[in-house]
Amino acid sequence: MSASRLGAEDRERYHRQMILPGWGEQAQELLASATVFVAGAGGLGSPVALYLAAAGVGTLRICDSGHVELSNLNRQILHGQADIARLKPASAVESLGRLNPRVRVVPLSETITRDTIPGLVADASLIVDCLDNFATRFVLNEFALGTGIPFVHAGVQGLCGQIGFFNPPQTACLACLVPEAPPADTFPILGATAGLLGCLQALEALKYLTGTGELLRGRLLFCDGASMEFQEVALERDPACPVCAGRHAGARLSI
Repeated sequence: MSASRLGAEDRERYHRQMILPGWGEQAQELLASATVFVAGAGGLGSPVALYLAAAGVGTLRICDSGHVELSNLNRQILHGQADIARLKPASAVESLGRLNPRVRVVPLSETITRDTIPGLVADASLIVDCLDNFATRFVLNEFALGTGIPFVHAGVQGLCGQIGFFNPPQTACLACLVPEAPPADTFPILGATAGLLGCLQALEALKYLTGTGELLRGRLLFCDGASMEFQEVALERDPACPVCAGRHAGARLSI
């Protein structure tokens, strides 16, 4: 058996998660060697990046082409007042470095397109969709389908949100659920809603990277924060999906 790569500081920093049943040093070393691509450094990307860094994921590739704006600060907790007008990935590097300097953060201030995504994702073993528009989400979805890299999707609006784990062809793809991008719009959102769904995304990512627990494969979890109700639906792969089957049809959801 090879010697552990964890030092005394690692054992102290991650002690409370390493004593989880089935976690230990092995799971922690898996995290240390993992690379995660976080698409978006906003309302969802902030809690995702913070909790993945806090847990000890070795490399985070944070991609966002936007600048911090005052209107972001009700939900995008990676950034503060002093970061206004800065590129979001640059701000994220500093915030995550203060939290856990042992995590390598790669800032990517680029737009995600079909041409750029191979270089942006690079050697990542997992994609976390923290975007706010379906047009770019579909680029992630097609890339994940073509490469076999799974991705954790979440979406939020107002007090509501949804989260799922996509790994086609073992699961449905995102286009099985949403065949066409809805019109772009400025939608209401409470920061705590993004925080909740982002935390769930981080948890799902950590489970995948360590082989712990049961993933949301084939399931979609909906959260209504107004009534504090959660509903899970089964998401089946659509044999007529415009992306993973080449034809247009709606997804099949069953409660």
